[in-house]
Amino acid sequence: MTVRQLLLDARDDRDALDLLRAAVATPSVTGEEAAYARLVAAQLEAVVDHVQIDEFAPGRANVCARWGGVASGDDTAPAPRGGVLFAGHLDTVHVRGWEEHWAGTERESPFSAAIVDGAVWGRGVGDLKAGVSAVVAALRLIRRAGLEPAAPVTVLGVADEESGEVGSGTSEGMRRALAQAGAGRMELAADFAVYVEPTTLQVYTAHMGFFVVEIRLTGKTAYFGTPELGVDALRGAEEVLGALYRYDAVLQAGAPDDLIGSPFVLTTGITSGGYIAVPGEARISVVRKLVPGEDLSTARDDIDRVIRDAVGDPRIVVDTDYPAGRDHPVGGTPFVTDPSLVPITTLQAAVRETKPDRGAIDAAPYWSEGPFLANELGIPTVYCAPGDIRNCHTFDEHVDIDEYLAAVTIYANFIADFCGLRRATV
Repeated sequence: MTVRQLLLDARDDRDALDLLRAAVATPSVTGEEAAYARLVAAQLEAVVDHVQIDEFAPGRANVCARWGGVASGDDTAPAPRGGVLFAGHLDTVHVRGWEEHWAGTERESPFSAAIVDGAVWGRGVGDLKAGVSAVVAALRLIRRAGLEPAAPVTVLGVADEESGEVGSGTSEGMRRALAQAGAGRMELAADFAVYVEPTTLQVYTAHMGFFVVEIRLTGKTAYFGTPELGVDALRGAEEVLGALYRYDAVLQAGAPDDLIGSPFVLTTGITSGGYIAVPGEARISVVRKLVPGEDLSTARDDIDRVIRDAVGDPRIVVDTDYPAGRDHPVGGTPFVTDPSLVPITTLQAAVRETKPDRGAIDAAPYWSEGPFLANELGIPTVYCAPGDIRNCHTFDEHVDIDEYLAAVTIYANFIADFCGLRRATV
């Protein structure tokens, strides 16, 4: 029998769907990922050669599993290079407001993994538990078929990718994994990596860079009847906003990147005000999108200059903070992988074999942790997974079951084509 036939005969859609629903039913909002790390480890322990959980802080953990390449139990053989690394984050965004939004329906709990209209619903199902679960299900499928990878398959789940929770969301999990790998305590070597952020099974070979700017303008509050005694920080904020809008127009006037589009500045929030008084402080939150070829340090200096030059009143103190450092101290770098690389065309072929309308090269409308793998470990990386980023982080987060099950088959077939499959030794 052919490998494809062995995999087809071993397919178990119920097992795959149960894995996904168990994942959604395990809360893992950023800062509390350990329970989900343990679940992924338990789902893999009967399949792979080696599973490790790294609990690096209270409630926080990474999980790493490796299978194939070296005969099971051979501790003396050197770990080979080669094979594929599947990576994804274990955390999800918060669930505030979910129960109120869906009150009285089968979707009321964000962790119910309700099946509605042919889709699994719940917090994190798209971003990105469907991707992680599809990888786990693919490895279980290969094991049921009596096969194992000839070149190693590594699965890495990391904490702390999402932003939004205070004191978290700066890729501490990925940083920890790289440090563990550098110290020889975690094996992440591979020839190719697939990060399982949702792509609707397209193949994303690029994404934007970004940084967040928190601007604080400090003046002096004063009673409303004597405004001449105050320094109006909100008036300074108005000047900054105008300068940022003009700067955004300049950025967008340039030639766009073919995949990623144009850079921009987006103001995402402003707070100010006094108690019937002159506003003594104003805060502005801004996101800056970068495209390939832009340097984060230069872009930071440019926007800092725009902000500070905008304020006409020298009595207003301007402070800027860049709180979302990722693979760069102030943010995340733009990311591009050559789409003509053999592993990428092999992955595209595996996608199209199962879903002929998917597998196109595109760019992600988000930033994620591929640059760590590509730049720190030297592993060419793409994004490819079930789920649609447009409904993630919303009350409508869901993944079509057919798309999820297709991903299980796609990953198994890709492992067969890229790593090779052999009869299992145990």
